[in-house]
Amino acid sequence: MDGRPLGARTLAHGATFRDADAKPFRYPPAPTLPKPKQTPPAGRLGVWLFGAYGGLATTVVVGARAIARKLAGTTGLATELPAAAGIPWQAIDGMVFGGHEIRRSDYAKAAAEIHGVTGSLPPELIGKLKKDLAAASRNVVTGVMPNPGRTIASLADRAQKRTPLKQQMAAIERDLRAFQRRHKLDRVVCVNLTSTEPPLRPSPAHKTLAAFERALAKDDQKAVRPSALYAYAAARLGFPFVHFTPSESALLPAIQEAFAASKTPWMGRDGKTGETLVKSALAPMFAIRNLRVLSWQGYNILGDRDGRVLADAENKQSKVATKDALLPSILGYPLHTHVGIDYVPSLHDLKTAWDFVHFEGFLGFRMSLQFTWQGCDAILAAPLVLDLVRFADLAQRRGEHGSMAHLAAFFKQPIGVAEHDLHRQWQRLVAYLERARGDRRL
Repeated sequence: MDGRPLGARTLAHGATFRDADAKPFRYPPAPTLPKPKQTPPAGRLGVWLFGAYGGLATTVVVGARAIARKLAGTTGLATELPAAAGIPWQAIDGMVFGGHEIRRSDYAKAAAEIHGVTGSLPPELIGKLKKDLAAASRNVVTGVMPNPGRTIASLADRAQKRTPLKQQMAAIERDLRAFQRRHKLDRVVCVNLTSTEPPLRPSPAHKTLAAFERALAKDDQKAVRPSALYAYAAARLGFPFVHFTPSESALLPAIQEAFAASKTPWMGRDGKTGETLVKSALAPMFAIRNLRVLSWQGYNILGDRDGRVLADAENKQSKVATKDALLPSILGYPLHTHVGIDYVPSLHDLKTAWDFVHFEGFLGFRMSLQFTWQGCDAILAAPLVLDLVRFADLAQRRGEHGSMAHLAAFFKQPIGVAEHDLHRQWQRLVAYLERARGDRRL
């Protein structure tokens, strides 16, 4: 505390906080805009977060409860844009959070840790949400750790005993069903926010659902990663699944087949929040002006647990693959491109990216563009997660299943979508919203 009355304090990023009897108390201040009438779906929605106490998951829970308590605005939520108006989205205050985690913590402690290193979750806000965070923490249980890779294994607070895969699957499903039953939830959406896993060695077990189930029965732990079991459990239970990380094992062909069998919507992979978002918006500019990009060199530095995990060359391989694929697709020709990622512990969640673009113009004259992106990863990503939860729930209520290709704008490597131009991806999403707005089933 700085010694001044709380009502007079202003945080570094500009949000002003006031005591409970001083109004308004908002984080951050936001105008109230009129919205078309809409009727949210009846009942409450469960949101199950795999990687529940990570920086992103914690920011999602704190942010959602702050919105629900009218302590924060909805800046960053695409589902609050005019293009999304008139659709009966699940109300934020009707979301109940739970999840799996391999570290001992709770949401208040995790939020305080985030404040200590980035200041993005102020203690005044955390204090106002004390009961909400305690309630969500009671819904977090111990996750599974089959073949996670050495770096992710080192994050766990306790040694993991080797447990047969079938038992691990049964435990995940039991936890999800208990969560739904305890809170009398009408629907549940699962979101994978676990750390980036190393790629899996290709195996016949990944090709078909029958082969994958045989691998589970044989306890072939080398054929899976934790996210594969989480996704498979969601598929078996018919819970929509959002894969927000770069890990390639969550949506193997066999698991996609499981979602098809249960007629469940899913989408992934790797949420698009920073440097790649800028790339997908800028690259079309060069294409429509017929300026030839010769080289696009990117360099990322970040800290936090994400940076620590990506410092491992095995884990980094999954991340670079999702960041480095879109430029040839948008531009229509091969070019020199590279993405570097380095771990800088002191940055914590305040990621910095620098890009150098070398391009050729009229008469073959060569020029360059440079940009620097500095952002808080969790603050950028958390509203996307809430959006994706709403979209996944909407899809299931509309009777849709399979890949939610209209959500490509939210992902670096949207599975089943070849279009990486952000503007065209957005047009596709707007067209989907137009159809959903007229859906009488909602």
